[in-house]
Amino acid sequence: MTKFRMTFARHGIVALAGVAIFTHVLPAQAESVVKLPAAAVDPSVQAKRATAVLAGGCFWGVEGVFSNVKGVISVESGYHGGSKATARYELTHDGTSGHAEAVRIVYDPSQVSYGTLLRVLFSVIADPTLKNRQGPDSGPQYRAAIVPLDAVQRQVATAYLAQIAKGRYFPKPIVVPVEAYKTFYPAEANHQNFMQRNPKNGYIASWDAPKLAAFKRLFPELVRARPAP
Repeated sequence: MTKFRMTFARHGIVALAGVAIFTHVLPAQAESVVKLPAAAVDPSVQAKRATAVLAGGCFWGVEGVFSNVKGVISVESGYHGGSKATARYELTHDGTSGHAEAVRIVYDPSQVSYGTLLRVLFSVIADPTLKNRQGPDSGPQYRAAIVPLDAVQRQVATAYLAQIAKGRYFPKPIVVPVEAYKTFYPAEANHQNFMQRNPKNGYIASWDAPKLAAFKRLFPELVRARPAP
């Protein structure tokens, strides 16, 4: 199997003559697009930089949207939840590694808050009512999850999940876990900035470009002039 084909096979996509096509797609449970309210609990952070680790399904689209958020300095795709030995793309396929495809976001708290990052995540990127799947992708490696890096982030995370659950913005219960931080392992180079580098890719066009379009439509005040690296 070629490297190109291996990259897309787990998404039900193979390459013929260099063109990605869908071979099978799981029953659609696409992410909802809901303009959620701002976080009621979101204390200011007096720092020039802060870091967030979040998971919301395939990391291509999660990274692609967050790189367009004003105040975000950088976004890196990677793996969180398992060991260093299994922190490789091909070893997460069967869902037994413990890893979730995740992103590590470095941001300026004076421009964008942690609560706002969560608001964007659950408004346009990940459906918080889906367990171990997002869009066409199924398995615990595609789970949505919040990984607080300190007590304040944990406070904001638990409060926001309770807030959106109480508001009944979704027809099903919120099932997103708040996970303890372990180690974030950066993904392979070919997965970094994937959406920016491959805008015509079939998976990107079908599942991730609509997320970015929804973000720009619902939150124009949060859109960067140019994507972050």
